Amino acid sequence: MSGTIDLDIIRLPHGKDLPLPSYQSTSAAGLDLIAAVPVDAPVMLTPGARALIPTGIAIALPSGTEAQIRPRSGLAVKHGLTVLNAPGTIDADYRGEVQALLVNLGSEPVAVTRGMRIAQMVISTVARAHLREVDVLHKTPRGPGGFGSTGY
Repeated sequence: MSGTIDLDIIRLPHGKDLPLPSYQSTSAAGLDLIAAVPVDAPVMLTPGARALIPTGIAIALPSGTEAQIRPRSGLAVKHGLTVLNAPGTIDADYRGEVQALLVNLGSEPVAVTRGMRIAQMVISTVARAHLREVDVLHKTPRGPGGFGSTGY
């Protein structure tokens, strides 16, 4: 059983004709985001290139939530296109345009065109930490073991 929240969203002028983000299946965790680049000016991402892609929307998240911008697996496997700062975080107090920082890790150029599904947005609850400075951390069986310390 999953919960739902109300998410206020506006279409910006350059996104008025595009569909709103949507879930692509009944159990999908992420809403697919749409590229709001001009029809006559697709963004060409050559191998290794990155670009901030507009979505034509702005949102007002409820306090205590965040939106995570994540890669779409199909674009990643087919073209090597992914979200550079995955997951990108949109804080509840941000009111600007939702954008996706895409990078082409593939071997061929990829054109990002208007209306293309470019990333997914997952809404998540957030716990805020109250920091307590201490002299010693309590011990665990793992201790300070880092990368690879529990096996490969």
